[in-house]
Amino acid sequence: MQTAADYVADLAAFIAASPSSYHAAAEAARRLDEAGFVRLEETDAWSAAEQRAYVVRDGAIIAWVAPEQAGPTTPFRILGAHTDSPGFKLKPKPTTGSHGWLQAGVEVYGGPLLNSWLDRELELAGRLVTADGREVLVRTGPFLRIPQLAIHLDRDANNGLTLDRQRHTQPVYGVGDRSQADLLGLLAGLAGLSGDEIVGYDILTADTAAPARFGLDDALFAAGRMDNLTSVFAGLHALLGAAHEPSADHVSVLAAFDHEELGSETRSGASGPFLDDILTRVGATLGASVSQRLQAYAASWCLSADAGHSVHPNFPEKHDPANQPVAGRGPLLKINANQRYATDAHGAALWARSCAAAGVPYQEFVSNNTVPCGSTIGPLTATRLGIRTVDVGVPLLSMHSARELAHVDDLHGLAAAVGAFFAG
Repeated sequence: MQTAADYVADLAAFIAASPSSYHAAAEAARRLDEAGFVRLEETDAWSAAEQRAYVVRDGAIIAWVAPEQAGPTTPFRILGAHTDSPGFKLKPKPTTGSHGWLQAGVEVYGGPLLNSWLDRELELAGRLVTADGREVLVRTGPFLRIPQLAIHLDRDANNGLTLDRQRHTQPVYGVGDRSQADLLGLLAGLAGLSGDEIVGYDILTADTAAPARFGLDDALFAAGRMDNLTSVFAGLHALLGAAHEPSADHVSVLAAFDHEELGSETRSGASGPFLDDILTRVGATLGASVSQRLQAYAASWCLSADAGHSVHPNFPEKHDPANQPVAGRGPLLKINANQRYATDAHGAALWARSCAAAGVPYQEFVSNNTVPCGSTIGPLTATRLGIRTVDVGVPLLSMHSARELAHVDDLHGLAAAVGAFFAG
């Protein structure tokens, strides 16, 4: 296991390389390739010989390490996370503008904290698709900005800022005649293509400020997209560790889904068939019948790892009076009576064992009764597959902001606990 400093530096590099879900899946795949994993295509027949492999579906990736002695009823230990983050997505006919300014037409993606996206240098990043179905990733670097109205023109702004999701969120990227501008053509050029080759695209915004450590002893870490690249990277780091020392008792799996911020109801989301498809095919390479695959599921576990909330020092009333996780005191066990989180008593015990084996403290999170919690992929996975699931994650401040805040020790602790989970 790396030191906390080395781990967070590597996490920062992963976040910087992952401005979109498609880039996150590609960066995870690159690291898996370097570690000797085999990329499999869903359209191909699979061999039982591949013990370390992965599959990419759009902006999602599933990778696994199987022990040599794995058989039809060998269970799975799954780390579930998601690659997407809230922000803005490029609309059709995206080259717009007003009063001499060139603007990009964008649609709100997920539930971003809108005001946090103002007055930041943003980039466009995602995938372009050509007429023959070829997919190319592209990113602009700093290119856009959503300018806030000056205080001189809105004297009441500090008494309550209200942003219209259409009129006030369209970013500027230059000045000139919009009839002469071609935003898609610019993106195509960056990808080495011509504009008329592009017939489809999924392009999102990302904050371009570099991840940074700061504060007392450099113990705090700020970056964009920590919800939920922190969990994706913890799972990737732990899976690469499992590849060196695989457990004999189970197949270790990283399942990083897309579209969680939209509800996960897509072919690459947690409500879709991706995980079941892959586990079914892995089971088939091990000779599993339908009955044996269900036996394996019954003995399997899933850690649904997603960001959670640290107590906010300026808004403590928003948190449960007795359960107030503090940054730096360990990753979270997330609990909800209405099963918005999938944790139950057995899941709590599993997490306690994993953290104890890793030498990592953990904290419990439960919502204030007047502030209903969101949900995660945990209940979705448990419902779809019947696999026992427990919800965990890193405590953050400013969740869904363009730039979120965590503690170095919690980030490192999550990876160590997931490593212990994969080790059995």
